[in-house]
Amino acid sequence: MPSTWDGSPLDSPTSVAEAERIQERLRQRLDLDSQLAKAPTMVAGVDVSYDKNSPRITAAAVVMNVTTGEEVEAAVVYGEVTFPYVPGLLAFREVPILLAALDRLVHRPEVVVCDGYGIAHPRRFGLACHLGVVTELPTLGVAKTPFVGTYDQPGKRRGDWSPLCDGDDVLGRVLRTQAGVKPVFVSVGHRTSLDQATSLTLDLSPRYRLPEVIRRADFLSREALRRFAPDWPGRGGGGA
Repeated sequence: MPSTWDGSPLDSPTSVAEAERIQERLRQRLDLDSQLAKAPTMVAGVDVSYDKNSPRITAAAVVMNVTTGEEVEAAVVYGEVTFPYVPGLLAFREVPILLAALDRLVHRPEVVVCDGYGIAHPRRFGLACHLGVVTELPTLGVAKTPFVGTYDQPGKRRGDWSPLCDGDDVLGRVLRTQAGVKPVFVSVGHRTSLDQATSLTLDLSPRYRLPEVIRRADFLSREALRRFAPDWPGRGGGGA
C-alpha cells in the first residue's frame, strides 16, 4: 500500500510518565461515534512476536477477503523493542513495528483487527485504539483474556455473548466464536461500532476460536522470529 499514512508521526516516549501523557493526548482524537459504512471485504489482522532472550521483535500484517475467506497478501518486518513492558502501555512497544508491516501492504485494508484491546483498557485506549488513531483506519481488538471489567459467561452456542462492563461502562463483549469453546473479548478501537466488531469477529472465525487474520499473523510473526533469529536482518529489514 502507499508508504504514507494519514495521522501524526509516532511520538517516542522516554519515560512511562511521558508515554501516559502521549496516550491521553491521542485519546482525544479517538472516534467512537463513527462506524463502517458497509460490511468490509478487505480486512487486515496484525500481531507481534518477541524474542525472549533479546530485544528482537517481528510483526506481521495479513489481509484477507472476508467474502471468500482467502488470504490476499501478507507482510513481515523485523525490529527491536525500544520501550519497556508496562501494563497498559503495550502500544508503545508494538505500534511502530505494526505500522511498518502495514506500510508494506499493497492493499489498504478497510478495517484492522488487533490481537489485544480497544477501549477495554484501564484508560480506555488500548492497542487497537492507538493504531486506529495514528492510521485513521477503523480498528477493533480481539483478546484471549480480559484486561479490565467484569462479565457473566455467555451461552455455549456460537454467537452467544455477554457484555464486558466496568461499573456502568460497557467496554466490549465476551463472545463465543465456537460452540463449547472459551470466548474471546471483543472491543472497539476506532471508527467501528460494537455490533460491527462482533459480527466481523464471527465472520473471521468460521472454524477456530480466534479470527483467522489474527491466527495467520501470529503464525507468520512467530515463524519469522524462529527462522531469522540466527541471522537477524536488522531493524526494519526483511519482508514477506
